[in-house]
Amino acid sequence: MPPRRQDPSRVRAALDVQLADLGLPPFDGPDSAAGPAVVSAVLSAYGRETAPQREALRAAVRFLLDELVARAPGRTVEVRVPPFAAVQCVEGPRHTRGTPPNVVETDPRTWIGLATGREDWPAALADGRVRASGGRADLSPYLPLA
Repeated sequence: MPPRRQDPSRVRAALDVQLADLGLPPFDGPDSAAGPAVVSAVLSAYGRETAPQREALRAAVRFLLDELVARAPGRTVEVRVPPFAAVQCVEGPRHTRGTPPNVVETDPRTWIGLATGREDWPAALADGRVRASGGRADLSPYLPLA
């Protein structure tokens, strides 16, 4: 089953709310650029030490998880970023029932940092911001995504 893609109109709406919160004009680019733009807007909010808008944060997390699935297709590792999304990725034995043997879980801010190269996988793992279990749960070969 292919991953469910986000509704571009919802991503744009979340992006525009985040941009307004940052005091910036609405996004006027194509739908294909809204995903990277929402990630950038969320990073800008974090850079200003303010909390990003919830829907913009959700859209950024989901966009980056979709990028991970595109880069590392498969169903061996489950990557969870509660409360927003979970995906399966990485080639290998497919997991179908029960608790997956290979799980990565982290918070939204850490996920965005890892995916964009602002966070280091070994450091996030060492200090507990990433919890990874299973022999295939190392995502460092696929990160950063952007």
